[in-house]
Amino acid sequence: MNGTATSFSHPDAPVRHSYPLAIQEAGFGTALSLVVRTMPYAAVRFGILLGFSVVTVVWFLLTFGIGAWLASAAIPAAGVIWMIAGLGLYGWVWWAIVRYGLYLVQAGHIAVLTELITKGEIGNGSTGMFAYGKQVVTNRFGQVNILFALDLLVKGVVHAFNRTLDWIAHLVPIPGLQSVVGIVNAIVRAATTYIDETIFSYNLARGDENPWRSSKDALIYYCQNSKEILKTAIWVVILDKVLTAVVWAVMLAPAFLLLAALPSSWAPGGFIFGLVIAALLASNIRQAFLKPIFLVMIMTKFHVVVRNEAIDLGWDQRLTSVSRKFQDIKDKAAAGWSPAMPGAAGALPPAGG
Repeated sequence: MNGTATSFSHPDAPVRHSYPLAIQEAGFGTALSLVVRTMPYAAVRFGILLGFSVVTVVWFLLTFGIGAWLASAAIPAAGVIWMIAGLGLYGWVWWAIVRYGLYLVQAGHIAVLTELITKGEIGNGSTGMFAYGKQVVTNRFGQVNILFALDLLVKGVVHAFNRTLDWIAHLVPIPGLQSVVGIVNAIVRAATTYIDETIFSYNLARGDENPWRSSKDALIYYCQNSKEILKTAIWVVILDKVLTAVVWAVMLAPAFLLLAALPSSWAPGGFIFGLVIAALLASNIRQAFLKPIFLVMIMTKFHVVVRNEAIDLGWDQRLTSVSRKFQDIKDKAAAGWSPAMPGAAGALPPAGG
């Protein structure tokens, strides 16, 4: 049984989709505008990250402080056990709770962004963005849940495909840098980082209830438009480096002010503490506010280039030959999996991506 296709999904037609687009072009300005319109989501993500950063500082101080105290009290084994247990619990809380919560927030954010990209408004103007995002995540929770597993497969396919490309260096617009391997790798990583979220956006826009089928088609669309998408990835790499450096510089200012306000006897510890706080704040700002802009740049580029585009099924065989993970996606697509199937939510456990 195949997953139900909506009026925007045409799994057997040359053009696999017919969803509308409210945007006319992709670029930094379009991405910034969309992120500003969905700023509450970025703010919530920043709040979660900031709160967890505070917990991280306290947790590590307690973990290593008490561990060192136990070790100095002639029971070093207890100190080691305490530190291992503290780090292990911290890792579990991040992996199983915080990361999953952030993923659900991100899923709601992508749902709202996709609605703005395709229709220009959220829920026909009658629904708030959080209500809409929650509704989409709730209605398609099975799909959101399996995205943890789907992400791994998508990333694997994209990595395998990108390794076959021999023209990426020629896209670098700065003379003399074409031969720098690090630049090329950064471009590839930038594209790979955001393609899985972009494919989720494509799934939502297309509305196919079989996410494996629409993901398979989206991967093919990515491959046949890889030059255009990787050109955008170049600017993502450049903007990421420049804007992240600016944010770090701005966050260092309060760190030095904090150091100046501390007694001279505290200076060494205050300097390190200030740098740690600056690093955490800069990282949180990048994750909450900058990365969504970069994501939307890739996402909108994808939606624009695949508009009214017929799929090239020659890429199906090529991807199958370079990636076993693509065959796994094809197998699941053929099985007709959909979130509405009994037991679907538990069919695939959450996995990293």
